[in-house]
Amino acid sequence: MALVGYELEKKKIEERIKEIRAQLSGKSVSSTNGHGPAKRRLSAAARKRIAAAQKKRWAEHRKAAAQAGKAS
Repeated sequence: MALVGYELEKKKIEERIKEIRAQLSGKSVSSTNGHGPAKRRLSAAARKRIAAAQKKRWAEHRKAAAQAGKAS
């Protein structure tokens, strides 16, 4: 009987450790499900903004490279 009691106590402690680790990493226990961290979902508008910003950065990079090529 003592062994059964210890097994039950061990299970409770392991569950509590799992909850504390989830809190420390900033994730809820239900979102992980033991299959790794939950994925972040971006809206279509956010993806468009990111793509536009990246295109702008590349355009500036190409412009700077072209000017550097002319100066050589």
